[in-house]
Amino acid sequence: MRFAPAFHDLYRKAALATAITLCAGVAQARDDRPNILLVVSDDLGFTDVGPFGGEIHTPNLDRLAELGVRFTDFHASVSCSPTRSMLLTGTDNHLAGLGNMGELLSENQKGRPGYEGHLNDRVVTLQEVLRDAGYDTYMAGKWHLGHEEGLYPSDRGFDRVLSLLNGGGSHYADMSGLMEADHPVKYVEDGVLLDELPTGFYSSRSYADFLIDAIRDGRDGGRPFLAYLAFTSPHDPMHVPKPWSEHYLGDYDEGYEALHEKRVARVIEMGLFPEGTPVPEVGDIVRRWDDLSLSEKAREARAMEIYAGMVTNMDYNLGRVITYLEDIGELDDTIVVFMSDNGPNPYYSNDYPGNDEGLFLQTFDDGIEAMGTRESAYAYGPGWASAGAGPLNAFKMTSAEGGIRVPLIIHWPGGRRNEVTAEFAYVWDIMPTLLDGIGIEHPEEFNGSPVERTRGISMVPFLSGETDQVYDDEAFVGGELSNGKWMRQGAYKIRLIPPPYGEGEWELFNVEEDPGETTELGPEFPDIRDRLTAAYDAYAEEVGVIPMER
Repeated sequence: MRFAPAFHDLYRKAALATAITLCAGVAQARDDRPNILLVVSDDLGFTDVGPFGGEIHTPNLDRLAELGVRFTDFHASVSCSPTRSMLLTGTDNHLAGLGNMGELLSENQKGRPGYEGHLNDRVVTLQEVLRDAGYDTYMAGKWHLGHEEGLYPSDRGFDRVLSLLNGGGSHYADMSGLMEADHPVKYVEDGVLLDELPTGFYSSRSYADFLIDAIRDGRDGGRPFLAYLAFTSPHDPMHVPKPWSEHYLGDYDEGYEALHEKRVARVIEMGLFPEGTPVPEVGDIVRRWDDLSLSEKAREARAMEIYAGMVTNMDYNLGRVITYLEDIGELDDTIVVFMSDNGPNPYYSNDYPGNDEGLFLQTFDDGIEAMGTRESAYAYGPGWASAGAGPLNAFKMTSAEGGIRVPLIIHWPGGRRNEVTAEFAYVWDIMPTLLDGIGIEHPEEFNGSPVERTRGISMVPFLSGETDQVYDDEAFVGGELSNGKWMRQGAYKIRLIPPPYGEGEWELFNVEEDPGETTELGPEFPDIRDRLTAAYDAYAEEVGVIPMER
């Protein structure tokens, strides 16, 4: 087992403290293994925060980046629940039960292994392993891995929970869904389904409050903790209270094309991508800003103001948790991971299933003045999503880089600090990295039954400075969701994007030199394309991909 040097010492001291306790029969000693703060934002674009080129004010993420490593080539799935299944199990989403989002399962997928629509019993979760190893486990925020009793976060290893079970909904206390089929949304607290939320509930603030209280309440036990902070921000609807909703007034009046240009320039200026990086054109799905009427421009600009306020508010509440850990002397002994679950969301509110008929949305106020309040159900659409992806192509629900390449920051005590890396990594690497870092083996069995092995690899040798590479150049890594496919080896990637966002054909790109996927290389390098498509076919057979019927 390989450890970061500082963590090896922590693990040795923890074992010694435990031995002293057992021999002396005295009061419980402090377990010095590191804590973990695992933070996931929802639908955050690659350039939506300061450390990745954004103009949005995110001082706490800026500080976290100075304390750790920023990954500019980290990947997730094309949408939320598959990413979360891989994050918390270290294996492929098709093996964990989220071969497709539960809401999108086609008839030929329903009831098939790997397509349960929730975490299945073939996998063991990070929190289950850690709890069995003596960790306290807390969660606040979005679950989206099982909506029914017996599938709640408390059933899969969390001791304390305040969780939204659905994929999204109102950020306020009214529990409104994104669409009529999900209305009202479900919340649970410590395994109990809630009938209502407190009057003053606001998602980011309330999740941070809950985690801080849980950590405080558990301190007397002397055990390390896993705290999973799964923000629902900045997923639509665009909700944020004052003064956050007023902070960016007028800042986006030039439109999403101008913002895209500024962010690309800033990303290159910061050295996150090299000078001369090809920039993708905004697709046909996005209307040109100059073609919008004055009222349409005002509406679009106001939506982005609210979105930016949501991101700053999220950063503020993350900062509250980090400051609390610092105040109690735990931050230096806490691994902190921050990431987004997928790229930015291109949907407007009426793009959700059933909303195009307008009946559900008629219950909300669609006026500009209502934006930011619980009376609104607005989503900001593909123009701002394209800007959020910056130098990357497309957005959520596509296997283009803008859909699956997401921000990742890791604060690793005793490891690399204030660095930017272009090393490729994947969401399923997080769990094996955390377990390796604290000296815990992934079990072959759990509750008397065999469980899937982790597919990811430990990043500990890289984070500790022992090596300069995460994956070797020969490794294949890929994924699939809703018939969108991709496979990566070294600098090269193939992708297949079904309509309406793509043509449904395999395309080859060098995403190290061309992260915006502007130049298709398949005709020039058919051998590379064929090697990667063969690797994808082998992967799909191994994990049991069932193509979605449309």
